[in-house]
Amino acid sequence: MANGEYRHVWRIVFRNFINSFKPRQIRGNHIGKDYIGNMYYEIPANSSMGKRKASRWYDPPKGLDFQDPIPAEWESWLRMRRVEPPTQEEIEKNLAVAELKKINAAKLEQQRLAEGGSLPAAVERGAQSFPKYPEYHGGDPENKYKNT
Repeated sequence: MANGEYRHVWRIVFRNFINSFKPRQIRGNHIGKDYIGNMYYEIPANSSMGKRKASRWYDPPKGLDFQDPIPAEWESWLRMRRVEPPTQEEIEKNLAVAELKKINAAKLEQQRLAEGGSLPAAVERGAQSFPKYPEYHGGDPENKYKNT
């Protein structure tokens, strides 16, 4: 390589070093709030300043510091999988679906227990590469592998 190319690299490094001292936008635009209390922010992309992608982040409520999981709609927005933030109607709809699933799961569990079902049996695992389930072999653990 010629010496000019090396000088060009050092010029870029020096320019980036000097630019690192310039003030940057620290505060973002408030985009929304979820039902947990997380506040979501964004600094939009600005191609004139060389910023190709938007910066997105969230601040959890005081005392919860990143303990609760982020709702799926907001996580997809944070990870740039969706362009627009979720609407309030979309969030409420997904919450209603999640609550309905919890209620239906509780009903199914009660129905299973009422029919005489028991708690799920522990799966027997051994040196084999697959688990053994007694209910699929006639229920007799001694007679599991006999041909009929």
